[in-house]
Amino acid sequence: MFTGIVEELGIILGRHHYKNSIALLLKGNKVMDDLQEGDSIAVNGVCLTVARRSAVDFYADVMPETLRKTNLAELKAGEKVNLERALPVGGRLGGHFVSGHIDGIGTITEEKKEGNALIKRIEAGSWITRYLVEKGSVAVDGVSLTVVDVGENSFSVSLIPHTAKHTTLGYKKNGDKVNLEADILGKYVEKILSNPAVNPVATDDYAGKEAGGITLSLLEKKGFL
Repeated sequence: MFTGIVEELGIILGRHHYKNSIALLLKGNKVMDDLQEGDSIAVNGVCLTVARRSAVDFYADVMPETLRKTNLAELKAGEKVNLERALPVGGRLGGHFVSGHIDGIGTITEEKKEGNALIKRIEAGSWITRYLVEKGSVAVDGVSLTVVDVGENSFSVSLIPHTAKHTTLGYKKNGDKVNLEADILGKYVEKILSNPAVNPVATDDYAGKEAGGITLSLLEKKGFL
């Protein structure tokens, strides 16, 4: 489990290609202090396992499913990545609970300055926006951010100067791809509400979710109004 508070910018030193997967060689500084083989580490928000390490770098294997669902397949040697070690028991939770299990990829479509903030709009499908609420949390390339507003197929986030300077998001431009992970709490709420054993109005037509979830018309149809 992670917090979405990036510890440092690492660098991709190299990629090793296998039949349907890759291994990344990454260089870090702060994260290397107590990093052990077998540890979990978030790379651009993706939970990876440290396969091997030296004093200054480490290898992480990337399986086919991860390549399909994240932007790690596009990373090249020399690129910067966000790095965060797993949350220690008793550690500060400065962001929100981030699992490192990416929901999908979004695309930055707009960027503008507002005072000391940098506003970025990200295009994404309903598979992510359905879980987002204004002033709620979302992880973008592993960075815990507050949602400014949500549309049907996009949302915006605001970056303070520190975040723009110390994460990859300050270097991302329009058209760049980012890894997205919605707050896990929303997914559990949806799962519970779609279970007929828990929620008596949960039916097959509700299970599709795109129909609008629990609405006044659905409650009336089921005899609750």
